[in-house]
Amino acid sequence: MPTTYPKCSPTEMQGLLVLLNAHKGSEDVARLADDLDLEIDEILPSLDFASALGLVRVSEGNASFSDLGKRYISSTIRDRKAILRDQLKKTTLFRTLLRALESAPDHRLTDEQLAQLFSLTPAPADASVQNIVNWGRYAELIRYDAEEHVLVAVRHAPPAAKPPAGNRPPPPSTPQGPGAGPAAARKSPPASPPAEQSAASAAA
Repeated sequence: MPTTYPKCSPTEMQGLLVLLNAHKGSEDVARLADDLDLEIDEILPSLDFASALGLVRVSEGNASFSDLGKRYISSTIRDRKAILRDQLKKTTLFRTLLRALESAPDHRLTDEQLAQLFSLTPAPADASVQNIVNWGRYAELIRYDAEEHVLVAVRHAPPAAKPPAGNRPPPPSTPQGPGAGPAAARKSPPASPPAEQSAASAAA
């Protein structure tokens, strides 16, 4: 994925994807702008970033969902954030940011260190840096400690792996031999004769 940085907020991109979904996943970009009562230039940042994250394809003025975009829009909020985390980590900028956090003492970056880091990237400073931080926080890649003015990486536990088929516990054993099992139990004779038969035997 090429070097890129967010030019829109998560809410703006989400709104565009919801609208595209209402158009059955494919629509002319100019029509999308009209539906939002915006100029085309005003929706391009959201469209460009959705495209950079692999959620949307744009061709000859038409926007459509990729397979990943279809999965994203049909997912829960939690799963959408997981998809965003995976896609953001593929961008050069977020790879650089997360690598810096991983190598920093206590895995933290101060405001000054963050500003120095972004001064080495194509991303403009100030407002755009704040927007980048907002994306990282929304996707739960990073969190910002407002009291200490530091950026901290968020660690997510890997999904639990399923045991291989050969290591799965065997199914519960069933009784073996003659007269074993529920069917045999149903066919077993009663332990003692019914009361009526005992009385008849005594009278005879």
